[in-house]
Amino acid sequence: MTPPAVSPQQLEAMLKRLHLACARRSYPELVEQAERGAWSFRDFLAALASAEIEHRRQTRLRRCVRQARFPVLHTLEEFDFSVQPELRPLLLGSAFAPEFAAQGGCLVLKGRSGRGKTHLATAIAYQAILHGHDALFAIANDLVETLSLAARNGRLRDALAAYVRPQLLVVDEVGYLTHGPDAANVLFHVVDERHRRRRSMVFTTNKPLERWGRVLHDPDLAEAILDRILERGRIVTLEGPSMRTRHIDSVPGRSNQEIAS
Repeated sequence: MTPPAVSPQQLEAMLKRLHLACARRSYPELVEQAERGAWSFRDFLAALASAEIEHRRQTRLRRCVRQARFPVLHTLEEFDFSVQPELRPLLLGSAFAPEFAAQGGCLVLKGRSGRGKTHLATAIAYQAILHGHDALFAIANDLVETLSLAARNGRLRDALAAYVRPQLLVVDEVGYLTHGPDAANVLFHVVDERHRRRRSMVFTTNKPLERWGRVLHDPDLAEAILDRILERGRIVTLEGPSMRTRHIDSVPGRSNQEIAS
């Protein structure tokens, strides 16, 4: 078979038509490398395809991180486990595995303020993105207010879609602020729909689970919510000192009483 005579401009147009943006940019340099290194045609094609795949992976990663709406992007590598002596990476290992999001795993991270719950929840969601899934981060009170308003306007079903669609949902700060009177109702809709579709959920809270009924203003619905979360999930309690204020202990001239006051 005789290859067609194609000018560089025509080749670029062909790659553009195929939506191979990275290949369009990288092939001239790869051609030079191939000629210098006496690459085979197969080696050159593999290098071109690899560059395109990596470009698309990075593009997808940036898009998913942006759509996840993380307040701050945190990773597991950045977490200081020395501050949480009872917590070990092995205890959280399954949450960072590919199967966690794929199989609809759930997790409740419980502990007082500053213990790193939001950091870990964000890191789990980011790892799910690296494994090829999409994720969404939502503060509990914002979720409740958004869905409550939608329910009052007769748009609850449409508004739910944003919280049900991602493969992994983080609901941060359950119980930190005073939730509206229909908090249990709208949160149940989210949890129940995601549970039926086997989609992962990660919750952070500073309240014992037995107090969720009071926090959400409906003990029966709170029990139903937790029942669905924990069917394919578990609870991890974060102890230790606050990661935000631990530096205060080392301030010269400050007594423990002053620190606690």
